[in-house]
Amino acid sequence: MPAAETSTIPGTAPAATGSAGFPPGFLWGAATAAYQIEGAAQEDGRTPSIWDTFSRTPGKVLGGDTGDVACDHYHRFRDDVRLMAELGLGAYRFSVSWPRVQPTGRGPAVQRGLDFYRALVDELLEHGITPMATLYHWDLPQDLETAFPSGSSAGGGWPERDTAERFAEYAGIVAGALGDRVELWSTLNEPWCSAFLGYGSGVHAPGRTDDVAALRAAHHLNLGHGLAAKALRAALPARAKIGIALNPSAVRPLTDSPEDRDAQRRIDALANRIFSGPLLKGAYPQDLIADTSHLTDWSFVRPEDLAVIKQPLDFLGINYYAPAVVSATDDPNAPRKDGHNSGSHSPWPGADKVAFHQAPGELTAMDWPVDPTGLTDLLLQYTAEAPGVPLFVTENGAAFEDRVGEDGRVHDPDRVRYLHSHLSAVHEAIRRGADVRGYFLWSLLDNFEWAYGYSKRFGAVYVDYETQARIPKSSARWYGQAAREGVLPPVE
Repeated sequence: MPAAETSTIPGTAPAATGSAGFPPGFLWGAATAAYQIEGAAQEDGRTPSIWDTFSRTPGKVLGGDTGDVACDHYHRFRDDVRLMAELGLGAYRFSVSWPRVQPTGRGPAVQRGLDFYRALVDELLEHGITPMATLYHWDLPQDLETAFPSGSSAGGGWPERDTAERFAEYAGIVAGALGDRVELWSTLNEPWCSAFLGYGSGVHAPGRTDDVAALRAAHHLNLGHGLAAKALRAALPARAKIGIALNPSAVRPLTDSPEDRDAQRRIDALANRIFSGPLLKGAYPQDLIADTSHLTDWSFVRPEDLAVIKQPLDFLGINYYAPAVVSATDDPNAPRKDGHNSGSHSPWPGADKVAFHQAPGELTAMDWPVDPTGLTDLLLQYTAEAPGVPLFVTENGAAFEDRVGEDGRVHDPDRVRYLHSHLSAVHEAIRRGADVRGYFLWSLLDNFEWAYGYSKRFGAVYVDYETQARIPKSSARWYGQAAREGVLPPVE
């Protein structure tokens, strides 16, 4: 049985809630990622990640933006932690920058890099905020991507087994530095994006467009999780809890026709079961292997890999933004992309005859539909698929066109409504039996939004990038009240 069946998450209680309130000990948090907020890209021994290289490549990031300065969190983290405390947040999910800690992805750590995270965690604990450390949020050391292992002609990175092994070494280093302070650990954030946007469609770093490389990357990310989980358990105290943050898709067919149902099956395999299969069941779905057999024979999966990947999970993180609506098509010009990317190459290998459709209803600034029912569906789905494993909503949020008003404040009623509806969806899942232990708003701060640069604002706190001033939006105040009271305030 999973280790989580007899474990508890620090600062939480098993799910049980009334009609209005959330469970006692429910964690109310916010999330960020290192490259999106830290800045200090060339300080204290940090070397380039794949996102430094990608963002400096003309045409890859809107406006030519980079994360060189971002929100300057590296120098302003104490102020940011104080702001979290003032808002009433009880938890903070941050990621560790691999190239800040281990610049080449190999060898000894840079203590100055580790010292930053030690100081950040100390500051969080001093303010009564529970830290959750994510080991990988897409910033692979560039040296690992440009390495050419034996037998590889395209490059290194996640398509290569060596990267998974290096990741486990890095996990042990970070655990050794922070294990006495941090109890909640997530190995990977959204491995689907790393594999299929980074190596499939090429709209994320490192920008490669190779179907087989994307499938190999997915497997080696899974393997990296398993190896890292083992390394963490070897280095951490017994009280530590280890999980992973996935971004499963709530895939819905356009119609009930057999053809559209089959399109749903194909995308479900590539978006969801390629990760949940080995993580939870110790096997890749046979239909996925059949769908992609014309691309690869999957010989990169060694027999012993699956047992390594299927490590006990103390929790499972669910990142959710919008559902996907799909149909079958023979139209060669049909949209092959979902709302998370806009590249010319499809991120869906083996799904050439699947089209994506815009779901109805209100849209965010990303043109993503606002549909909280998908979050309830996913929480209940993973409750059934991983019985006994507690869940966290490790990311959920929305970008809107936020502006500073004449009164010097930022009013974002659309985000308040979004948060209310999605937290209500979490509450509904709990009412129906899902063991959800916490919710992490994406994001604490406006930040570098990957290929969109600084053009999209997801933060509960507005950032003036010229002055680095922070202005809590009305949604931050609303969410802080929810965190303090454990119930959702009314929406104006």
